[in-house]
Amino acid sequence: QVQLVESGGGLVQAGGSLRLACAASGSTFSRRAMGWYRQAPGKQRDFVAAITGSGNTSYADSVKGRFTISRDNAVTTVYLQMNSLKPEDTAVYYCKSFPPFASWGQGTQVSVSS
Repeated sequence: QVQLVESGGGLVQAGGSLRLACAASGSTFSRRAMGWYRQAPGKQRDFVAAITGSGNTSYADSVKGRFTISRDNAVTTVYLQMNSLKPEDTAVYYCKSFPPFASWGQGTQVSVSS
């Protein structure tokens, strides 16, 4: 079982930045595609960004140019650098390991005040 632990959430003013981290267990990390999703109150969980084992990235249109996903295989951690934050970015952010090593983290709250 892959375990994922997110950290780095918090409260920030609009225009500010946060960096989320997702520490993953397991020796297969470097081969895993990883991603970030978010869920605002009363809404479905939405895709934010993903990165393949080889470092290819993809982003939701709403975060392109503001968020950057990266990974450090040496410490089995994936990051989400979030800049120019907006109140509509407020949500619980979840780390995901894609199949065949499917798993979700417990989530970390990001709140952006206007």
